Amino acid sequence: MRIAILDDYQNIALQSADWTEVQNHGEITVFDDHVCNTGDLISRLEPFDVLCVMRERTALAGDILRALPNLRLIVTTGKRNDAIDVATASELGITVCGTESPSTATPELTFALMLALARNLIAENASMRAGGWQVGIGQDLAGSTLGIIGLGRLGAKVTKMAQAFDMHVCAWSANLTQERCDELGVTHMTTKEDLLRASDFVTIHQRLSDRTHGLIGTNELNQMKPTAYLINTSRGPIIDDTALIDALNNGEIAGAALDVYDHEPLPVSHPLRHCDGLLLSPHLGYVTRNTWNVFYSQTVEAILAWQNGKPVRVINPS
Repeated sequence: MRIAILDDYQNIALQSADWTEVQNHGEITVFDDHVCNTGDLISRLEPFDVLCVMRERTALAGDILRALPNLRLIVTTGKRNDAIDVATASELGITVCGTESPSTATPELTFALMLALARNLIAENASMRAGGWQVGIGQDLAGSTLGIIGLGRLGAKVTKMAQAFDMHVCAWSANLTQERCDELGVTHMTTKEDLLRASDFVTIHQRLSDRTHGLIGTNELNQMKPTAYLINTSRGPIIDDTALIDALNNGEIAGAALDVYDHEPLPVSHPLRHCDGLLLSPHLGYVTRNTWNVFYSQTVEAILAWQNGKPVRVINPS
């Protein structure tokens, strides 16, 4: 059995779990780079029986799966992975399994980005390193209004953190109910525009779908206060990049922080890398040691369970 671990950028997968029993049954190859070209990806993956994939870093579309005759098992980190064509995998007899996904890391990063924006930490750090001192005035979180778009599992955790900072929290999403807001002590905004106009900080915690693709564009950014900040640790295409760059360059909002992008890794020449007022992190939302330990220990468990004929956390339809 040949097993591939994909997109292990930090070369930490084998350190995050005990792979001994898996290694007793097969050969493990770790890839620490990302391949975008379909032909190159197929050539790389063709020999493998098992693929261990990290969330949505490498897309496994139907045409790719059909070109991998040896493939019998895919284990993805997380409970779902929209980048895998599960229907085609099922048709081809390929089992797709997942793992649990801790829900603390992304909300924590959201707050790290929020604090960095509020206190102008990037510019202040650059000033210190250049021999300078204070260069700006920060914004208090206490007393500010945080607008949360999407009040699911992650949005609820961000809510609790914000309340601990004495922030007022409001929320909106297309299907959000008053009952859910009451449960969390959050003000229910009836429209997206109302939330954007009221908020000093806006953070997005929604899945990418046809409904949320381009959810924040020029019209939405125009609704925000010129002193407000936008944070996205969800999925890149929820925000229109061009509209965001224009809003930042024109001073229509105070700043933004992004952890997710339309294309990842973000191309070197992408204009987001050169936009003022923008704090960028390389999709770190779930990149923590505890999360990796859960991801890869359960990946090992899934491989062994599948080999024993009793797969666990199967994503394929029944």
